[in-house]
Amino acid sequence: MPHDHHHHHHAPADNSRLFAIAAALNVAFVGFEGIAGLVTGSLALLADAGHNLSDVLGLLMAWGAAAMARRAPGGRRTYGLRKGTILASVANAVLLLVAVGIIVWEAVHRFGQPHEIATQPVMVVAGVGVVLNTATAMMFMRARKEDLNARGAFLHMAADAAISAGVVVAALAISLTGQLWIDPLVSLVIALVIVLGTWELLRESLDLAMDAAPKGIDPVEVRGWLETLPGVTEVHDLHVWAMSTTETALTAHLLRPEGGEPDAFLHDACAGLSRQFGIGHATLQLETGGACRLAPADVV
Repeated sequence: MPHDHHHHHHAPADNSRLFAIAAALNVAFVGFEGIAGLVTGSLALLADAGHNLSDVLGLLMAWGAAAMARRAPGGRRTYGLRKGTILASVANAVLLLVAVGIIVWEAVHRFGQPHEIATQPVMVVAGVGVVLNTATAMMFMRARKEDLNARGAFLHMAADAAISAGVVVAALAISLTGQLWIDPLVSLVIALVIVLGTWELLRESLDLAMDAAPKGIDPVEVRGWLETLPGVTEVHDLHVWAMSTTETALTAHLLRPEGGEPDAFLHDACAGLSRQFGIGHATLQLETGGACRLAPADVV
């Protein structure tokens, strides 16, 4: 039973520079916004600063993970440290949900004990946040399509821009009406926006951590495509998983009784997987007959 292996590998996308610039800009703004929140007494501003701080930590983790992913495989780590990008994505989502809990706790407390707010400085600081977060989000526009960490950064920065705009509106409403309950109410809305934006990221990150096929790649469709290849009569032991937030791997056994020229077949098959599904690291095992112990669908 001849076994042929073919490997096709792409280096991970390097978005390190984007993460570094975004993190530096947001570190400066978090300090500015946090101090302003304490001085003005605005919970909405402090909530936004807390959210931005969690984003900064997330950006730093993603930056570190992107650097780790580019380290060459070696020793027992035959895939290198690529999986670190997925772990960073999971940690980032969890961090955001923890920040939500803190914001909600303080907002509920403030409904019973409203605080006076200096609305003019709040509007100025939040306005700066709108501009900064919009600019940061635009930096990740292109990268978000191919990197889960970059998509997480884009979603967070875009949400931050919307949240900062909400803080501006809240401060304006308080200055016009004098109703202090608007501040904790806006904080709860901010918390809801964070949860809605983070839940899908957390679910997708956990899926990748559990070696599920990445979103957008249907294993059934991949199997169907492999079955159409010349001479292939059966596909089994098919596995599709994420090596990192930007790279996808596949292994499969292909029954090809006639044999034929394996090198050209494998080259074309792997090129097709990369082109059709974005799977850049494929290992295919060719079989010409006989029983394979991994053929049953319930065997991993």
